[in-house]
Amino acid sequence: MSPRAACRLESLGFIAVYDYAAGKTDWTGSGLPTGGTQADMPRPGRLARETPTCRLTDTVATARERAGDGGACIVTSDNGIVLGRLRGKTLEHDGALSVADVMEAGPTTVRYDEFLPDLVDRMQKAGVGSIVVTKPSGELVGLMQRSDAEELLAEVHREHHDHDDHDAG
Repeated sequence: MSPRAACRLESLGFIAVYDYAAGKTDWTGSGLPTGGTQADMPRPGRLARETPTCRLTDTVATARERAGDGGACIVTSDNGIVLGRLRGKTLEHDGALSVADVMEAGPTTVRYDEFLPDLVDRMQKAGVGSIVVTKPSGELVGLMQRSDAEELLAEVHREHHDHDDHDAG
């Protein structure tokens, strides 16, 4: 909220009032709670799964071990900022190489609160099966699978049509 709004709330007797200087976009992009008609809208951050991480100085062998069956390891800084991604063929490199030497630098990321139907459409057109979800700060939230998003959107669509059918009857 704005400093003026915070001041006004304090003048009305509210005690715990904070000026969130980063703004609404940062708030929603960080996955913090919201209200209104869009509050329950499916978002990538809600579907993001915890994913293995590694550091620039780790070896490919370490990243491969962490990736396990998931086949991906997200390269992060010590404070969780996404720097790169290892998957598929990059995990097959010589295990003694450093992650920094073989990673996909600056992978495509989306924010926690992006509009899910548009994102899924873009992922389908590009043939992308998963995408890295971050907070506005670049901090890793997790990896969202397109199949999870498609399933959720299909469920929401079915529920909407079932609700319309009941209203008509």
